Amino acid sequence: MQKLKVIFEDNHIIVVEKPVNIPSQGDKTGDIDMLTIIKDYLKEKYNKTGNVYLGLIHRLDRPVGGVMVFAKTSKAAARLSEQVREKVFQKTYLVVVNGKMEEEKRMLRRFSTKK
Repeated sequence: MQKLKVIFEDNHIIVVEKPVNIPSQGDKTGDIDMLTIIKDYLKEKYNKTGNVYLGLIHRLDRPVGGVMVFAKTSKAAARLSEQVREKVFQKTYLVVVNGKMEEEKRMLRRFSTKK
């Protein structure tokens, strides 16, 4: 089983760190994904015999690592999804760059990310 870094967990949600290069959910590659990793973790931790419910609230692209929130109940999934739709649920991105960006590219990125 893939090592899982749990940041927070209660009866309703689980917050984990998604490593770089792991998909948030299954894709055509068949590579192990966060949903599967967390379901396996919950199944083992709570000795579940059947299927484990886990709601995907948001995604991070495969090459990106960071914090993800998953719902452990359908009620929590519905409420969190509503918060995402209403923009109450907020995400903050921090980019770490190794090296020096050319001024022109840096300015282009800066203005292309503003809304």
